Amino acid sequence: QVQLVESGGGLVQPGGSLRLSCAASGSIFSINGMGWYRQAPGKQRELVAVINRGGSTNYADSVKGRFTISRDNAKNTVYLQMNSLKPEDTAVYYCNSDIIPSGYMGAIRYWGQGTQVTVSS
Repeated sequence: QVQLVESGGGLVQPGGSLRLSCAASGSIFSINGMGWYRQAPGKQRELVAVINRGGSTNYADSVKGRFTISRDNAKNTVYLQMNSLKPEDTAVYYCNSDIIPSGYMGAIRYWGQGTQVTVSS
């Protein structure tokens, strides 16, 4: 069974930094795209950043220049380095991955359980 486990959330002051990690485990053949989304109270879940297997990235305009997504294919892990955090970045952050499980022909999108990021003084 495949699962994604996130870590690294917490409380940080405005202007601070946090690094989120999301590790995929289980019977995995390969992983295609990986990404981070977030959902603030009362708002819809939104894309933060995505990265493909080759390392190409795409970011939401609101985080460009402040957040960096990266991945370690050997560890099946995706990271989100968040700098210059603002109160409006407060949300539950979810990772997702398009994973081809062992024995499957196509990719399945898996989601992590979410990790809370709170930016407040």
